Amino acid sequence: MTTERIISAEGTQTARATPSWRDALTVYLKPRVLVILFLGFAAGLPLALSGSTLVVWMRQSGVDLGTIGLFTLVGMPYTLKFLWAPVVDALDVPLLSKWLGRRRGWLVMSQLLLMASIVFLAFCNPAVSPWLVAFGALLVAFASATQDIVIDAFRVESLEPSEQAAGMASYVATYRIGMVVSGAGALYIVEGFERWGFALQTAWTMGYLAMALFVLVGIVTAVCATEPRIAGIVGHAGDNPLKRVFAVAVAAFKDFLSRDMAVVILVFVVFYKLCDAFAGVMTTAFVIDLGFSRTDYADVVKVFGLGATLVGGFAGGFIARAYPMATCLWIGAFLQQTSCSPGRRGWE
Repeated sequence: MTTERIISAEGTQTARATPSWRDALTVYLKPRVLVILFLGFAAGLPLALSGSTLVVWMRQSGVDLGTIGLFTLVGMPYTLKFLWAPVVDALDVPLLSKWLGRRRGWLVMSQLLLMASIVFLAFCNPAVSPWLVAFGALLVAFASATQDIVIDAFRVESLEPSEQAAGMASYVATYRIGMVVSGAGALYIVEGFERWGFALQTAWTMGYLAMALFVLVGIVTAVCATEPRIAGIVGHAGDNPLKRVFAVAVAAFKDFLSRDMAVVILVFVVFYKLCDAFAGVMTTAFVIDLGFSRTDYADVVKVFGLGATLVGGFAGGFIARAYPMATCLWIGAFLQQTSCSPGRRGWE
């Protein structure tokens, strides 16, 4: 730990402790950050089960492309989760919240619902009842979106301000690992069961049942974690549940809009992410135009893309721990700028 001298506007000097590189690394080993790490895996696991993995299952089962296209709508809960976020924030879960606290009670409930939804989906047959599969996928997405709400609140309330960057880096890294497990991992499991002589439908059922077992990672983490101290206070403005939900929803918007330059911050976030969003859309076409095949691109994204995401996430949390936030934003802006600047020759 080092100390730097800060000169205030009045001319007085104060000392501020600056974290050392060792402190920046050891933050990842703190129990609170490790809890967020495992919850990140739990959050990333369900995404492919109602998305890309499900599409592969449906296509192999002979479902037409038009029906598969409509299945993109099952992801709507992820977009609309703000609608029931005040309910999660203001109300307790019967029995579970009394035993575990509000946040952990909601976590376990959403994870139990998620496990049940995946099991339900495992025993559906896309070739026979695609709309029943759609209902199961919608349940998975709803439970997953609810879990995301609770994990976000749990992360913010559990970690100290100096731990937030490391917690987010850990969350993003294991979120990606969860997606790989339910994406490529599920496909490997299905292929393995087929090689052992199981029918296609049975192999997919076993694959989804295996994914349901991975939900236990989140449940065990939630039970073993410590309830955030602030969680028991939020939302107890009155005895009427509807009034509490409404009060929490209004308070959330007022709290944000009351902050200095709230609208400017929103605009800043949009433009700061613009380069990254642009690159995400254009990278595939750019790589194909350079002469690489689609399989080459897929292999690189699965292997090196995941590695780059993990390294970048932890490096970002490490830098944010060691340097002021303004410095970190400048570093991130510069790296985005250079990554989105292929040069003139790349586009010729």
